Amino acid sequence: MGRYFFGLPSTELSRCTIFSQIANFCRKVLGKEEGGVQMDSEPQAPVIHERRILSRDEHSISRKEISENALKVLYRLNKAGYEAYLVGGGVRDLLLGQTPKDFDIATEATPEQIKALFGNCRLIGRRFRLAHIVFGRDVIEVATFRGHHHQVNNSRHISAQSEEGMLLRDNVYGTIEEDAERRDFTVNALYYSAKDFTLHDFAGGLEDLHARRLELIGDPETRYREDPVRMLRAVRFAVKLDMSISPRTAMPIHELAPLLQDIPAARLFEETLKLFLAGHALGTYRMLREYNLFQQLFPQLTALLTPNGDSVYERFIEQALIDTDARVRDDKRVTPAFLYAALLWGCVERRARELENESGLPWHDAFMMAVNEVLDNQTRVIAVPRRFTTDIRDIWALQLRMTRRQGRHPERAMEHPKFRAAYDFLLLRSRVERGIGELSSWWERYVESAPESRMQLQKSASRDEPRGEKKPRNNRRRRPRRRKPSGAQSA
Repeated sequence: MGRYFFGLPSTELSRCTIFSQIANFCRKVLGKEEGGVQMDSEPQAPVIHERRILSRDEHSISRKEISENALKVLYRLNKAGYEAYLVGGGVRDLLLGQTPKDFDIATEATPEQIKALFGNCRLIGRRFRLAHIVFGRDVIEVATFRGHHHQVNNSRHISAQSEEGMLLRDNVYGTIEEDAERRDFTVNALYYSAKDFTLHDFAGGLEDLHARRLELIGDPETRYREDPVRMLRAVRFAVKLDMSISPRTAMPIHELAPLLQDIPAARLFEETLKLFLAGHALGTYRMLREYNLFQQLFPQLTALLTPNGDSVYERFIEQALIDTDARVRDDKRVTPAFLYAALLWGCVERRARELENESGLPWHDAFMMAVNEVLDNQTRVIAVPRRFTTDIRDIWALQLRMTRRQGRHPERAMEHPKFRAAYDFLLLRSRVERGIGELSSWWERYVESAPESRMQLQKSASRDEPRGEKKPRNNRRRRPRRRKPSGAQSA
């Protein structure tokens, strides 16, 4: 047992790493006792296939399809004597015949050596140090080959894990073989060399790419514990690339989904943008729900989810995601504010009704209190920046203002900077909610009418006051008028 925990000198292991190894050992022992069958061991270094090298005429990647700036970085690194490759999603997408969103590079040069080569370089990241080479708006990300996080043996190798096994710091450098082992999915462990135009496959990624299969490298539970965001990436890649998640890769996700609660809220915001604003929001939403991941990202929504997914709020969410995907396909602007406003709308209405019933508050006051509660609770999980939460509040508040159609209320509502978003939001609601069809059609006519015609529309608008605006009826008996006593006149 001492050999199991202390294969390295104790001074080289952080306390967190030791705790993680103890936890892994306990899970291994408990698996033997409870199931009667020994659990698969959790290898520190996942087994990788022998490197397969394809020459230029054996693959479809052409330099013409690669960013000119990415090629500049590769050439300069190679010229300086460093091994460097195009890696990850850029290579994968090129092999699938798609246009890569960005191009990432892996090299044996350390971040400091990269910075010394490029005057337009800036170093970022704490968990893992990265170099960003900036060419105007184009940014090429360069990462040093990663090693195994248990091989901490000098100042260049700095690693730390939480007690749950999550990597907190991962500045561990290694060889290209070790870097391939540290990649998440086999289809992302493909390397292209601009020096001799060869393609390098370490984990059978080409075979999985051909089979449309998403396969995690190494033991899935260990890899998810190292970085729970890998579960979100599995869903995102499966939907985006139209792949199936292999059974061994999918099996632990549902159980380990709560580990997302340990991820920094700011990082989860960035991940949700990749999930929902990349043109595959509807399919991603459905798969996230299937694996219990959506419930971790939006815990307030859990109470509104139904087994068949056909409630009013669920249909509203799906319709919002369908429209978002359509806008992305048409290269129209999409904003996180509208997305979050749609996702959380059901929570706001539900909480507002609870507050109205429990406290007897007017609908407007109950609604605004619900807005504050829902946003505060959500930003603890996903750190939505204030510039977006402000817009979300405006979109929601305008839903109340737009019910008032007499006098100057419509004109003032239209002058609001977020009116167009709120108007689109109202039209979206009318497609699934009952009782607001007349309101939404009135606003459609009002927005499309000439200014001189709008006065007549205001006169013809329903005289019903918006919910919560009616003044409470005063049931108190009026005091009788005091009469002057007899004889007062003569006095």
